[in-house]
Amino acid sequence: MSISEVVVPQLSESVSEATLLTWKKAAGSFVEADEILIEVETDKVVLEVPAPASGVLTEIVKGDGSLVASGELLAKIDTAAKATAAPAAVPAVATSTPVTAPVAAAPTSAGAAGVASPAANKILAEKGMSAQGMSGSGRDGRVTKADALSAQPAPAAPMAAAPVTAQPMPVSLDGRAEQRVPMSRLRARIAERLLQSQQQNAILTTFNEVNMQGIIELRNRYKDKFEKEHGVKLGFMSFFVKAAIAALKRYPLINASIDGKDIIYHGYFDIGIAVGSPRGLVVPILRNADQMTIADIEKAIADFGRRAADGKLGIEEMTGGTFSISNGGVFGSMLSTPIINPPQAAILGVHATKDRAVVENGQVVVRPMNYLALSYDHRLIDGREAVLGLVAMKEALEDPQRMLLEI
Repeated sequence: MSISEVVVPQLSESVSEATLLTWKKAAGSFVEADEILIEVETDKVVLEVPAPASGVLTEIVKGDGSLVASGELLAKIDTAAKATAAPAAVPAVATSTPVTAPVAAAPTSAGAAGVASPAANKILAEKGMSAQGMSGSGRDGRVTKADALSAQPAPAAPMAAAPVTAQPMPVSLDGRAEQRVPMSRLRARIAERLLQSQQQNAILTTFNEVNMQGIIELRNRYKDKFEKEHGVKLGFMSFFVKAAIAALKRYPLINASIDGKDIIYHGYFDIGIAVGSPRGLVVPILRNADQMTIADIEKAIADFGRRAADGKLGIEEMTGGTFSISNGGVFGSMLSTPIINPPQAAILGVHATKDRAVVENGQVVVRPMNYLALSYDHRLIDGREAVLGLVAMKEALEDPQRMLLEI
């Protein structure tokens, strides 16, 4: 027997422990190298734990929901059991005739019948199929990617009943029913940090309005060419990032932070972009955003959104930051007072752009207006710097050509 250990990935220095979610393989199952066995949830991200080698998962040391630390042993894999993986994987149900019958139909290749590579499993899942009971063309009957591509869904797929029991029970709206569930580590951490921010910072918010006509016209003129050239859609967020950087350069105190009784002025611009995910709000960082082009920013934000939805953002991508932007406008928000993300000293809230009646040169006209909110730590930033900083963002947004030319 040759044992390979499955351990908790290295967590960041600021994360002392994590929570195991649900094991994707049972003890006794055959696993392929790099196949994801379980996910580990920290207060910032969800980390995938892959199998370090192929073999039989002989022992699960830490069960679902366990609290674990960096490097802690989670499970053991017998890497010498490759050729006999399937018999070892089902000893507990071997007495059940209905379960073993499909495997018995192919005795000469049953060693890995029903076992598929990760790529094959993904293809089968997309087809609504399972490798269970399949005898593939791989070693000992293992289902390969080619087998999965050629497989056709049957009218009654073996795994058809599984999703029914796997779905969470919906909360009843009748009869005053209640459902109690524990907070995820991320949600608990969000609650802790927001409360800490409110208690430890002297938060004040200043508002202004911006006419988005110039940016809308610029975007409409070039959005098709931009997407064709760069492979990403031209949104509005990149303009807000550029406008914020222009203001931060003029008023560096807004880009600073407090450390004890010291003020730290940052000679770089790491902009946090608040992104909603199924697990809660996360704030990945655009490093050296002042050195990024509009296309670079749009690509990075699109990538953040995709990986946030899949829980693929790394801890290091959400650590640090000198200033943040939160765009509640994508959800229809008209106005809000965003909370500072410590240890930063300020955050910009962006809202929905709506046609509104405004007065220009004594005439009432309709313009696409957006309300901006700048929350700041009044211990560090006075009202003068905050107001002027937000005005600088407004002026940059209302004259995007000058902003992009940096004049």
